[in-house]
Amino acid sequence: MVGYVNLAYDYPVLGAFWTAMWVFLWVMWVILLFRIVADIFRDDTMSGWAKTGWLLLVLVLPFVGVFIYVCVRGHELGRREAQHAQAVRDEFERYIREAAGRGAEAAGVSEVDQLAKLSEIRARGDISDEEFSRAKEKILH
Repeated sequence: MVGYVNLAYDYPVLGAFWTAMWVFLWVMWVILLFRIVADIFRDDTMSGWAKTGWLLLVLVLPFVGVFIYVCVRGHELGRREAQHAQAVRDEFERYIREAAGRGAEAAGVSEVDQLAKLSEIRARGDISDEEFSRAKEKILH
């Protein structure tokens, strides 16, 4: 048992810190690389040849290619990301509205039926006139 040494003594805290930092930097580098590749494909202003050139530069010389890309086209990176997120959000909302509309039509409930039911609810006093007008606007639009 003389040759037994605890790992904590062979790997000091500063070594663990440096290892954690290098792993963190490596993960950040991979995330940045994937974001840039996605941005290259997402950009509609570039031609196919320009996309091919940037992609080759980023994949063949990753460190230099990424730094050049960020310097040259980095100011538009956030704008394109926001536009993509907005387009996805709009498409999702359109799908939800379409699916909700199909659900009411599939159930055989027309706008007239919905308005009649809404009037009954108001007549019972379950909703106020203001709530009735808001719900009526939603049904008619």
